[in-house]
Amino acid sequence: MILPPPAAFDAHAPVLVIGGGACGLVAALAASDAGAEVVVVERDAVPTGSTAMSSGFVPAPGTRFQAAQGIEDDPAIFAADIRAKAHGSAEGALVDLAARSIGPALEWLADSHGLEWRVLDDFLYPGHARHRMHAVPEMTGAALMTRLGNAAEAAGVALLTDARTTALHRDGDRIIGVTIQRPDGATEIIGCDALILACNGYGANRALVAKHIPMMADAPYYGHLGNTGDAVLWGEALGAQMRCLSAGQGHGSLAHPHGVLITWALMMEGGVQVNTGGARFSNEHAGYSEQSTAVLAQPGGIAWNIFDARLLAFARGFPDFRDAEGAGAVIEAADEGALAAAIKLPEAALRATLAEARACQAGATDPHGRDFTGQPALSPPYAAVKVTGALFHTQGGLMIDDTARVMRAEGGAFPNLYAGGGAACGVSGTEISGYLSGNGLLTAIAFGAVAGENAGRAV
Repeated sequence: MILPPPAAFDAHAPVLVIGGGACGLVAALAASDAGAEVVVVERDAVPTGSTAMSSGFVPAPGTRFQAAQGIEDDPAIFAADIRAKAHGSAEGALVDLAARSIGPALEWLADSHGLEWRVLDDFLYPGHARHRMHAVPEMTGAALMTRLGNAAEAAGVALLTDARTTALHRDGDRIIGVTIQRPDGATEIIGCDALILACNGYGANRALVAKHIPMMADAPYYGHLGNTGDAVLWGEALGAQMRCLSAGQGHGSLAHPHGVLITWALMMEGGVQVNTGGARFSNEHAGYSEQSTAVLAQPGGIAWNIFDARLLAFARGFPDFRDAEGAGAVIEAADEGALAAAIKLPEAALRATLAEARACQAGATDPHGRDFTGQPALSPPYAAVKVTGALFHTQGGLMIDDTARVMRAEGGAFPNLYAGGGAACGVSGTEISGYLSGNGLLTAIAFGAVAGENAGRAV
């Protein structure tokens, strides 16, 4: 809802941030470092957002953390990878902004706020030409959120929780405040000199998903339930530029019915996916986002991740996988016959599928177009996880300029309205298949840092 100026404000914040996820906390830290007083408004009792549900891996090129591990990379190579994965449909200016901003943002978070980063160099995600996934030591999104929250607290950032923003107050082209609502229904109006929208996308709004991403209308949603599209709806009401609303991040490897993400590194290192008929149905190396639709198109929307003891040991290095194993999602079997019996697949079909995969790993051409070069053949004993496809978050939103200010539909920018993360247009182009691994946290942290720095300087 967009409202006119109120008669009075209950409080005032020079910089006000809506959303306490990774984007919001990074924006708040950047604004604070620029000298501004900052208030973050968060609808939940404890800030988590989609970041806490993710693996927490952030792609960044040309960092000193890469250099320390002997990895050569730069923003131009990264930008080329983003464009290629999006089939040329990503907003070019945003691709360049993200690619050149994310590395400095991670180094600033390390130097000024104590975040520790390591680069995952034991496998490449689909579409990445370099090892550039950065993670905090715990290798989880929840740990990343904890570290950002601790940094914000140490920096003196004010955090209002259990406070849902229900309206923006507009005076001409300026947003001068917001109305927030508490769980008991009480409301407050907070004035601001600059407003940063960091409230993610619309994945939890089934009507908006059906409208903009109809192929995912009935897909399970594995994102934060607070992602109801407030930024998109406010933007439409304000007359903002909206871009790439048909884009999103899916995932073809959500343990079913456990609801735990199974690392795609299993597929990248030699695993395969089969349907309930025991047959492979796609190129697993094309990308885990588009694999969500491929899995959902199978009977019952179900697939099985098939791998072996070597990959089982490898996967246990990922906390999410250990959680899935602890929940009973991983089934082990001594040989192909036992595996078929354990997961109730046709034995002959499963044997033929694994034989075909071994042939491809030995040099035969894969009928699905996958390159098996360098991947050891699967061998007994085996393991399997039952999975489905899911929508994780949306990637379209408010178009921003190089300072992260929201652009108006008729041209120019709103003078004091900024956006980042899922509230802003991302860099995944216009399709589910355009998502390059890490694009969500890329724009959360890169655009959050840009928005916070510029909003802080402006006030």
